[in-house]
Parts: sequence; C-alpha cells; structure tokens
Amino acid sequence: MRRFGFIAVWSLLFGAAVQAAQVGLVKIDGPIGPATASYIARALDTAAAQNDECLILQLDTPGGLATSMNDIVKEFYNSPVPTVVYVSPEGALADSAGCYITEAAAIAAMAPNTAIGAAHPVELGGFENLSTNSVMMQKVGNTFATVMENIAAKRHRNVDWAKLAVQESVVLNADQALKSNVIDLIAKDLPDLLKQLNGRKADDKTLKTAGASIVEIPMDAWEKFDKMFLRPEIMFVLMLLVIYGFIGELSSPGAVLPGVAGAIALVLVLYMTSVLPVNIAGLLLMGLAVLLFIADMFAPTHGILTTGGIIAFFLGALMLFNHGGPGYELSLRWIIPATVLTAAFFVFVVSKGIGAQLKPAQTGRQTMIGKTVPAQSRIDSAGGRVFIEGENWNAISEMPVETGQAVEVTGVEGLTLRVKPANQA
Repeated sequence: MRRFGFIAVWSLLFGAAVQAAQVGLVKIDGPIGPATASYIARALDTAAAQNDECLILQLDTPGGLATSMNDIVKEFYNSPVPTVVYVSPEGALADSAGCYITEAAAIAAMAPNTAIGAAHPVELGGFENLSTNSVMMQKVGNTFATVMENIAAKRHRNVDWAKLAVQESVVLNADQALKSNVIDLIAKDLPDLLKQLNGRKADDKTLKTAGASIVEIPMDAWEKFDKMFLRPEIMFVLMLLVIYGFIGELSSPGAVLPGVAGAIALVLVLYMTSVLPVNIAGLLLMGLAVLLFIADMFAPTHGILTTGGIIAFFLGALMLFNHGGPGYELSLRWIIPATVLTAAFFVFVVSKGIGAQLKPAQTGRQTMIGKTVPAQSRIDSAGGRVFIEGENWNAISEMPVETGQAVEVTGVEGLTLRVKPANQA
C-alpha cells in the first residue's frame, strides 16, 4: 500500500513536471533592424530565466540591416537556450538578412508554402548596384558569402547552397529547402512544430517539447517605440524639421518655437545617424541645397541657385538611404513631396521673412525721419511743438521756425525731434 502511494505521488510530481515544460515564442514580422536585434536579445535572456526548453522565433521578413542581422546571429551562437527559427505562416519569407538568421538557428523550420534565400547583400544599393562588375560589390558579396558558408557549416547544413544564396540570390520553397538540407523540418503550425521538436538535439540539449506550453514574449514599450521610431521616413521628417525650424527662427527672430523644435529634432537626428545606414554624401547634398536656397535670396541669379538647390535636395534625399537593406529605403513617395514642400518653403516663406528684415523700418520712431509737418508753435533751439503720427512731440531747430511753417524731421533724440524748415538745403 505504501509502495502504491509512493508511486502515485511520484507519478503526480513527474506528470506536473512534464506539464510545466514550456517554450518561449517571439514573432518577427517585417524588416530586421536595431529594435528587432534588441528584442531578440532580451527574449533569449527571458527564455533562459524562465528555464524554457527553447526559444521559437516565428519569422516573416524581406530582410533588413546587415549590422542587426549580425548581432542576432551572435546572440544565437551565445544563447543559453536553444534557438528555433520557424518561417511562418504560409506565404512567409526569410529573404536576405532573414536567410542568415534562419540558417544560424540551432533548428531551422519552415511552414508549407514559404520561401528562403536571396541573401545577396544590397546595403550598398542605389547607383552602385547598377554596376554588377563593381569591385566593391564583388568584395562585399564575397565577404557575405563567406559569412553564410560559415553559418551553414556550423549548423551542419548545405554549405554549397549557402554560397549560392548569396552569390546568385537562389530562393527555395519549403520542400526544396528540406530536400537540400537547408532546413531541418517542415511544420504546418506551432503544435506540429513542438511535436517534431520533441526528442531532437539542439546545442547539446535534447528537447522535451511534447505537450509543452507556448509562452509568447512580446515586445516591451521601448522596443515597440524603437521599431516605429528608427525608420528612414521618421529621420527624414526630423531632418526637414531641423531645416524649417532653424531657418524659420533666422527669418523670424524671437519666434522661439521654430528654434526649439529644430534643436530637439537635431538631437534626435544625430542619434539616428549612429543607428541607421545613412549616406554622408546624401547629407552633404541636402546641406548644399539649403545654402543654395539662402544664397539665391541675396544674389540676383533669377532663380538659378534655387533650381540648383532643388536638384541637390532631390539627389541628396535619393542617396540618403540608398545603401539601406530591404525595408530601410526611402521611397519617392516621401522624396518628391518633401522636395516640392522645401522649395516652396524657401521661395514663399523664408524669402519673404528675410526680405522684410532687409527693408527699411516701416514702424517706430525712425519712420518719422524725412516727413514734413506744420509747426504747432514757434520752434527754435529752446524748443517748440509739432504734431506727427497722431502725437504731439517736442521739437528743436537750429533755425527759428514760426507757427504753421512746414518743417522736416531730421532726427530723433529721445522724446525730442530735431527739425529744420522744409525745403532747406
């Protein structure tokens, strides 16, 4: 009886232990960037703290930044928890950076009707990509091919295909990838994936995932903000705010708000340039455009400098993110309206503001100089009175002036006007 009771208690405890098994889950849908790398690094630490059997990364991406991809690969290699990349749902892609990440996982899995490949680097983008014989592109391609081969070799997968995925942008569907030893298994959904993972060896650990619960590790608030904020479009808008803010403050001194907004935007832009793949030549061209716009306000070039500024701004914006990975390019939908808006801002707003500052004063005491008014009383060196611009003023004159005689204002000294008889040389 005691033996039976002991066995029953042991069975309950063992069963509870089995039921307590869990795996972590993160979902990546979209470009790979700094926020993604940070999210995955935190998720791996969380999964380790939770004693998860493994961390499943459900992936659907067109690619992204090479720096972020490299950070994720390093995290996979040093992870205390086995990593499983699952390209899912049906129709999902693991292109470009996503291909490297999938191959770097301890176990690579795909859902039916998904694709993997096209790992050729595109971060030099733009005009350089037009030349397929570019020495630089060949060097970069060879470097990334070696990186991919090393990843495949470490995970005991198809090294030859890994090289072709980079050099020839080869793409495989799930069935082809499994037959070619590019991935380890095909699973129709997460429960099927857990079933197939059970008993498999990953990073010297035999997984026990049968009946395990799946605990999703969501992005925290800061990671969500980073994912939304660290975007080429956001940085481009902030750059426009810097331009409009500082130029607006210069054309309307004392407005304060434009200058404050421009200063805040500048700090954010400087931060983003350290994270996003910005082309310095693009920044310089946009800076040149601003200088040309301003110069045309002071030089009688009949719009030639403004035209040059518009061209420089457009080309600068076009080049600004031309070596960003998939999902980190700046489209013409942003560039063309911004170019038109900036040109209009300088032509119709800034030029008017600066022009107004260069005009003679139209209000205040200085506007009275040169005006002719009748004397209200006798005016001499001792004083007298005139009525001008709705007010009575004290006036002095070196040559005596009689009441009613016209006088011309020649100067303002405090609350006293200096006058002389009108038409006097």
